[in-house]
Amino acid sequence: MEIYKAQPRQPQRRLKKAPTPTLKYLLWGGAGGATIMLLAFLGYFFYLLGALPKVDRLADYRPPILSQVYGQDGTLVGEFYLERRTVVPVDKMPKRLIQAFVSAEDSNFYQHKGIDYVGIARAAVKNLISMRKKEGASTITQQVAKSMLLTPEKKFSRKLKEAILAKRMEERLTKDEILYIYLNQIYLGAGAYGVQLAAETYFGKEVDKLNLAEMAMLAGLPKAPNSYSPIKHLERAKERQGYVLERMVKEGYITQAEADYAKATPIVIQPLKKVNAEQSAYFLEQVRQQLVEKYGEERLYKDGLKIYTTMNAEMQRGAYDSVVNGLKAVDKRQGFRGAAKYLAEAEVEPFCKKVEDDIDELSLKQGAVYQGVVTGVDPAKHELTVRVGDRTGTLPKKNMEWAGKVELVNSYGKPQTKRAIGLGAVLELQVKEPDKNRTGAVFALDQVPEAQAALIAIDPMTGGVRAMVGGYDYKKSQFNRAMQAKRNPGSAFKPIIYAAALEHGMTTASIIDDTQVEYESGGDKAWKPKNYDNVYRGPVTMREALTNSINVVSVKILEQIGVGTAIDYAKKLGITSPLASNLTLALGSSSVTPMELTSAYSVFASGGYRTTPYFVTKVLDRDGNVLEEVPEPKVPVFGQMSSAQAQGDAPAQGEDEEGKVPPAVPQPGQPVITEATGGVIPVIPPETAFIMTNLMQSVVSSGTGGRARALGRPVAGKTGTTNDMKDAWFVGYVPQLVAGVWVGYDQERSLGAGGSGGQAAAPIWTEFMQRALAGLPVKSFPTPGNVTFALIDPRNGRLAKDGTPGAVQECFVSGTEPTSYSSEPAADTVSAQ
Repeated sequence: MEIYKAQPRQPQRRLKKAPTPTLKYLLWGGAGGATIMLLAFLGYFFYLLGALPKVDRLADYRPPILSQVYGQDGTLVGEFYLERRTVVPVDKMPKRLIQAFVSAEDSNFYQHKGIDYVGIARAAVKNLISMRKKEGASTITQQVAKSMLLTPEKKFSRKLKEAILAKRMEERLTKDEILYIYLNQIYLGAGAYGVQLAAETYFGKEVDKLNLAEMAMLAGLPKAPNSYSPIKHLERAKERQGYVLERMVKEGYITQAEADYAKATPIVIQPLKKVNAEQSAYFLEQVRQQLVEKYGEERLYKDGLKIYTTMNAEMQRGAYDSVVNGLKAVDKRQGFRGAAKYLAEAEVEPFCKKVEDDIDELSLKQGAVYQGVVTGVDPAKHELTVRVGDRTGTLPKKNMEWAGKVELVNSYGKPQTKRAIGLGAVLELQVKEPDKNRTGAVFALDQVPEAQAALIAIDPMTGGVRAMVGGYDYKKSQFNRAMQAKRNPGSAFKPIIYAAALEHGMTTASIIDDTQVEYESGGDKAWKPKNYDNVYRGPVTMREALTNSINVVSVKILEQIGVGTAIDYAKKLGITSPLASNLTLALGSSSVTPMELTSAYSVFASGGYRTTPYFVTKVLDRDGNVLEEVPEPKVPVFGQMSSAQAQGDAPAQGEDEEGKVPPAVPQPGQPVITEATGGVIPVIPPETAFIMTNLMQSVVSSGTGGRARALGRPVAGKTGTTNDMKDAWFVGYVPQLVAGVWVGYDQERSLGAGGSGGQAAAPIWTEFMQRALAGLPVKSFPTPGNVTFALIDPRNGRLAKDGTPGAVQECFVSGTEPTSYSSEPAADTVSAQ
């Protein structure tokens, strides 16, 4: 029997299944796509390497820095900038300030080469745990790259560029050079770029004078400058300060004891007093236009120019305050116009939040005006509770009495009448007592004037503009009324007519008949000039006519000398606007700017010299190089003009042989420099200038300009009021300063009660001059040697003997005084009928 042995079972071999055509293509396609993407990324990467900005230019870091404007005495009066920054070298920055910023922003700054890979990993872990972006990992070098070389867009491409540039920067710049850029470039809130401006803005100190507590507080700002602002959110700022100090301890820069001491150090927020650009806005804008035209905006706003001007800072502040106070007085005489608007209860909080964002002060400034909202009414006390931003206070009855009888309504919604104030009313509020810890302020009801004003003050001896205000609020209207508004001057033009008459045969004692007269006007009706007060005085002297601003007499004087003569004379004084070629010119019917009229008066104040008003004296670039310098023109004292010029026998500088001034009269901006006078032009004899000054002193002492007597020193000036009180003027001067004030509405209408030159303009002028002249010596107007005084009988203009009733001392150019007495024939009396 055959036995068969069982064979072991062989494992079954599985045949490898060939891939399907579709899968094969997908695999090949994926590999190809990945390759293409890799090649595209590498291509883009190398493209970026070639297209990125060069970091070499950072070695010569010249960031935009502010240009500063200085007044006559070197006081900082204004700034021009895109970014408010002052650059300081690293060696001026305290070592611990640098350590504070490094600890807070980039603790591995001195170890990494532009990118902090450890920091990236740490941030990634923290963000993953918290499931949100809690921490960033940008190094200081990357922040500089983004700030200086890139845009702030949040894209992967920007982050990649930032990383590449950071690596390149670390190869080409030292750590100190990177810190120098970073600490000067960084924005730290409140409009301050760089640590120097931040130190000044928050603590009123130079950066090298900061203590550790202040350094740590500044180092905490980059994360969120507004949220951690020590001005607005001191508690938050102190929390962030504590974080920075603990980071400094951890990094070994300070001890825990030093950190604790710094935390306990009181933080005193005392910002360096900022330039009040609002007060000088119109002056600065004139300077800005002049510099932009000459150097361009790029250079003005970024190149750190030092601009020296003719402005007197104290006079400018006085000019601004006087205009504001004067316009409010004019406006309040017209009555309360009601709340600016009414808010629903739900609108109050958003409105106050917006106001709060605009307030940088720890407490509201006394005297400042803010918009506030009525949030409470107490009818029994007739008192309001108001909010200004996040500050609260009261508006008591006594502080709104000027508004008259006002009804208080304890409900939201606009009341039926303007004479009522309810909840939600938005009011203009002036701070009488500042708040303490954001409560307890006391306010007074205020009102934004609708009328406007202009004031310009000029040094008559140089032409330097010492102060200029072109309106109530530059932010609301940039139209500079001092330079651009052409308005009728009214009687303020009369001194020009009278000065021309003095040089054409008349004297201060000339008799003119103040009686009604009519002139053919070419139409159906004759023109009958009227006196302002409708009183006609009969025969009067020239002095009495100007002192009382008698219209009819002024017209008769103009008729006698000729309109053409007066127009030529006005041009000689610097009037460039077209003038009416008819007798209405005597009453100021032709429009001129306040600058023109004030400059014309300065010829009288200077003793007969015309100076061209100017604003800029010197400009330096950021490196201290002089770009321009204007030598100060100076009017010589009496006696330095040639005798022939003084007598009017020889043409003055700038005149031809016929005594005519060439038509091209210099425009305000820069002084005209001449070899003969050093920058001024004699245009009228000093005797004429003195006699006109003497006449206008009478306007102040016993005429329409009486308010100016409050100065208590020799002063000359003239009021001006146009028909229906649409324009009010006062132009006047002392030996050291001439100033002109205009008041009116932009869209011409009556100023109403109290709208004359003496009531609306003269108070502004007087308040300004009281402040401007404080501390200056009292001076009399110098008398030229060719002037004679004589006792005159004003009833007939002839010489008077001692004891003659009403006799007055009169001044004359020697040889023109009367030679006969009252009882003798009047052959030498000049008169006009």
